[in-house]
Amino acid sequence: MGKIRESLKNFNELVMFQHSIFSLPFIFIAMVVSAKGWFGFNLLVLGGLAAVSARNAAMGFNRYVDRRFDAHNPRTANRPSVDGRIGGNAIIAFTFVNAALFIGVAYTINSVAFAVSLPVLIVLLSYSYFKRFSAMAHLVLGLSLGLAPMAGTIAVSAFVPLWSLYLSIGVMFWVAGFDLLYSLQDMAFDKANGLHSIPSRYGSRVTLNLSLVLHGATLVFWELFVQSAVLGMVAQLGVILALLMLGYEHYLVRKDFTKIDRAFFTVNGYLGFVFFGCIILDTVFN
Repeated sequence: MGKIRESLKNFNELVMFQHSIFSLPFIFIAMVVSAKGWFGFNLLVLGGLAAVSARNAAMGFNRYVDRRFDAHNPRTANRPSVDGRIGGNAIIAFTFVNAALFIGVAYTINSVAFAVSLPVLIVLLSYSYFKRFSAMAHLVLGLSLGLAPMAGTIAVSAFVPLWSLYLSIGVMFWVAGFDLLYSLQDMAFDKANGLHSIPSRYGSRVTLNLSLVLHGATLVFWELFVQSAVLGMVAQLGVILALLMLGYEHYLVRKDFTKIDRAFFTVNGYLGFVFFGCIILDTVFN
């Protein structure tokens, strides 16, 4: 049991299972709005499994192909994929198992979900290579998580309405915006090792301002989502709270770069659940 517990701990550190909190709330927001309420325990389990397995596959693949860079970056040199706690073959097996699980879960949901599962997986895996040739990697990561709300609507209705596109675009800009802030930590390393990112190419000031613009666009598209889905005042409150939380995130980072982890993990982690809670309450009261 001790070895199993240690192995689970290492894989958790490898992919950080808890960071699924960034996409899960938005999948469930889309499912609640699409179903106009409770969408059923079956879809709750399947939707959660699909989200977690897809992210595990993407993160496992990323850790495998980035081992060479991670080994030389002080911030990542102690990852299990680098320090020998998890070997390359084990990471590949973990990635394939999760990719197969994602496709299998999509198959059990409906035919549309199954049809788009492989293209979605390709998008998720492609992010790992983008920093090698394009500073647009931030938007590709955003797109990867932005697919989550559309996946939620497909799971419930096998259809992608306009409001879910607005929600998804908002998520894409939200994730790209906070990834820009997170990438400030690796600005010097990326530049020294020929990796492409907005911070390494344009510097911290441009990065901070661009992140602010992207988060402004996030709020615009989430407001369009609320209007298009004909949601009520509690959903509007969710957009206002998102505005306040994103404002606080930028305040933290601009005040002190050492606050990036707090801004990235804590503020963004809570944001999704606060927005989700507002959508649930809005559905109840309407």
